[in-house]
Amino acid sequence: MSEPEVGPYPPPSLEPTPGVTPSQTVGPYFAFGLTDPWEEREDAVEPYHADAIEVFGHVVDGRGDPIPDALIETWQADPNGRFDHPDDPRGAQPFEGFRGFGRSGTDNEGRWRVRTLKPGRLPAADNGEQLQAPHLLVTVMARGMLRQITTRIYFGDEAEANATDPVLRSLPDDARETLIAEPVDGRGYRFDIHLQGEHETAFFEL
Repeated sequence: MSEPEVGPYPPPSLEPTPGVTPSQTVGPYFAFGLTDPWEEREDAVEPYHADAIEVFGHVVDGRGDPIPDALIETWQADPNGRFDHPDDPRGAQPFEGFRGFGRSGTDNEGRWRVRTLKPGRLPAADNGEQLQAPHLLVTVMARGMLRQITTRIYFGDEAEANATDPVLRSLPDDARETLIAEPVDGRGYRFDIHLQGEHETAFFEL
């Protein structure tokens, strides 16, 4: 029997070669893919509306470092506590100059901002006799997360309404405090989002 022909190079080794496998993560590309879905995307209300407020803050990781490419989306009732959406069991009701939805990316310092109207109180989802305190519904998307996370923003100057809100009342004191935006004189309300760590914001499983 003759020897098999071989090429100029030795055959590849059959020994396994350990290496780095890809991590299961997403991003960071939110800031690139969703920068301009529409003009004035951060505004849920017309910019010069007399009752407009700003809700703003930072998005930080477990060490307190800013997340520079997160995406924040807000959805809320109008000042009368109504939604312009067919899923509102009371029926969709438009509010002039207001669309109820805001979207903000974060900058290099993790800052975000939405201009909007302060929402009114609205019936609780499972009990029309109870009222929820004014709040924003919030979705957060950021690097390293396979899916978005959700939370709420309540207002620090609505202490009486907050005290009876069924969602806030269901949370421990330390978690409840992470959902309160503090009034800032002349600027609106500040709400920092902590994705992890000692001051982690309370998030909800939907």
